[in-house]
Amino acid sequence: MDSMLKFHRLLKLCFLLTALCAAEASYNVGVGIADTTGPVAEIVFMGYARPEQKGSGLHLRTFSRAFIIDDGEERFVFVSVDSAMIGHGVRLAVLKKLSGRFDDMYSDKNVMISGTHTHSAPGGYMMDVLFDLTTFGFVQESFNAIVNGITKSIERAHDALVPGRIFVTQGELMGANINRSPKAYLNNPETERAKYAYNVDKTMIQLQFIAADDRSLGVINWFPVHPTSMNNTNKLVSSDNVGYASILFEKTMNKNSMVGKGSFVAAFASTNLGDVSPNTRGPRCEFTGETCSGADTCPGKHEMCFASGPGRDMFESTSMIANKMYQKALELWHGGKAKEVTGPIRVIHQYIRMPEQEAEFFNETTGNVENVTGCLPAMGYSFAAGTTDGPGSFSFEQGTTTSNPLWNAIRDFLAAPSKEDVLCHGAKPILLATGRMVFPYEWQPQVVSTHVALLGDVIIAGVPGEFTTMSGRRLRNAIKGAMQNSASDDGVVVIAGLCNTYSDYVTTPEEYQIQRYEGASTIYGPHTLTIYLKQYKELVTALLARKSLVPGPQPPDLYSSHLISLVTPVLFDTPKWRHEFGDCLEHPAKVAGAGDTVTARFVAGHPRNNPMAGGSFLFIERLEDDESWKTVATDANWETKFIWKRTSIFLGSSEVTISWTIPDDVEPGEYRIRHNGNYRYILGGIYPYKGVSNHFEVVAFGSSRRKRYYFA
Repeated sequence: MDSMLKFHRLLKLCFLLTALCAAEASYNVGVGIADTTGPVAEIVFMGYARPEQKGSGLHLRTFSRAFIIDDGEERFVFVSVDSAMIGHGVRLAVLKKLSGRFDDMYSDKNVMISGTHTHSAPGGYMMDVLFDLTTFGFVQESFNAIVNGITKSIERAHDALVPGRIFVTQGELMGANINRSPKAYLNNPETERAKYAYNVDKTMIQLQFIAADDRSLGVINWFPVHPTSMNNTNKLVSSDNVGYASILFEKTMNKNSMVGKGSFVAAFASTNLGDVSPNTRGPRCEFTGETCSGADTCPGKHEMCFASGPGRDMFESTSMIANKMYQKALELWHGGKAKEVTGPIRVIHQYIRMPEQEAEFFNETTGNVENVTGCLPAMGYSFAAGTTDGPGSFSFEQGTTTSNPLWNAIRDFLAAPSKEDVLCHGAKPILLATGRMVFPYEWQPQVVSTHVALLGDVIIAGVPGEFTTMSGRRLRNAIKGAMQNSASDDGVVVIAGLCNTYSDYVTTPEEYQIQRYEGASTIYGPHTLTIYLKQYKELVTALLARKSLVPGPQPPDLYSSHLISLVTPVLFDTPKWRHEFGDCLEHPAKVAGAGDTVTARFVAGHPRNNPMAGGSFLFIERLEDDESWKTVATDANWETKFIWKRTSIFLGSSEVTISWTIPDDVEPGEYRIRHNGNYRYILGGIYPYKGVSNHFEVVAFGSSRRKRYYFA
């Protein structure tokens, strides 16, 4: 009886402590992470639009990171995904899967999904024809991986909801970004440019999530930089600089957890990165190293103008930029200057058909107010020139404001722009009249998602594209103006980029006139930003007044169309003659140490047979005292690489090479490399296999004692 009484008293105390914690907490918060990697071989990457950039392995797994905030009346979900962008079809599929478990708890009103914009992940999931063109159409495997990963991350965040508090902090980060279109930026009014010290934003904004019991839950970080440190020659799947920054932060907070498995979740999300590059050495001619021309061209035949840096190669550059962001974020986390976020959560969402939108624009040149409209989508000539982060083809040049009869004839064969289209797009010579192209289905979206969330005096504006530096500044100022006295003077406005719909770039009207890549890719014409400024001011005004808006026109559900795919499936796998799947063909050196790279080569099946979602193609294992093997690294770790190679097209034979660069803090001991995979049998069925290398000894110091750049 006494023990029963003590138990009830203890239970009552636990309930009392929980209630006290909840009373101190501002919100209920939950975080979740899930794998979105998808097919790592023979699928074209999305971002650089180069059909020859097909995956041939894996360097960093991609993840979806979800954050749920609830104040008891409204709930808001923010998701950051290691993907090039997010299309309406992906978001719609996620919401449909969530409704199967949660009914209407999660909807297009309260779920904001943002792509980090990595250019090194498999594509083919966007559905709009232009975006899936270079991936040879729709890729179901890519689509499934992203949709399932996002859904799972939200479910995990939902299941992890606890009373908690949110803090916001900011800081300046130098040396991690430059403007890749400075000529266009300089076309903005001088009086406006004089308000800012730099031609890119240097401010890092960070939301920090703490449980009521003081457990660290997660962080969302916004800093403007393109995830293009990994250039268009890379063929290993990677979440690039922002993804690695997330991994570094999570490893610090999760201590002994494997990558992607810890409870603390850190998202480095996209913002107004449109004209912002991580390649801080700037553009140079590919072979000579000379400075490029003003149009970013080089005198040599077939010599591209590439931006690079700050490292010696793209891996080092990725690591250096990631470490800069991670170190700044960690400094902000421990800085003690964060302000607590308090106040209600409110969310508003509306779809709008951009070509039908109207707005007023003050023309500083004439001093007149003009009525302007959106245009049907169209891409300009300079779009085909690419950027200094990834040059294009066919000798197109940035800054092109005149058309070419030959290219116009090819354009008109596909779909000719009307006189109204040409007039509407102004300085942009139309290379592709995508708004007129309807075969086999929509080429670019006409209906876009506009989304705003209010968390106390923090506003997150989810925008459906890549806003340039000055476009983002104007939008932040417009939102602050709409907030007026509804927020404190130190209220924070966040531009969350590439959310819910992808509609390319958004430049200022002045930048548009220069027709750099970003202006040529501003698809709704010179006043795209003007329309968005009006729309987001209306959203914020309605949000603060608690007025509901009509949901707007629903975008087409392209998934229900007969989506075209020219991607060949994996038909069968055959092992190398006189070998079995998993046989190790090349073993690591018998002794290695910190700084050395060990490799093993295996007979393999095709990685597309199973993307190993939540798992790994490789395991670096250490022998423990009890004779068991402990995993110390997987294919999600920076120091490993998984490289796939087809050895016979006709026989369907392939092999993988696994490498591990041994970190400086390695624990000496006996190690081995394990490979897990799946093969497709010629008569049907997919079957698992595994292989292991010989054991090798790891000592404290390797043949190269110098500290490697890869590790934080």
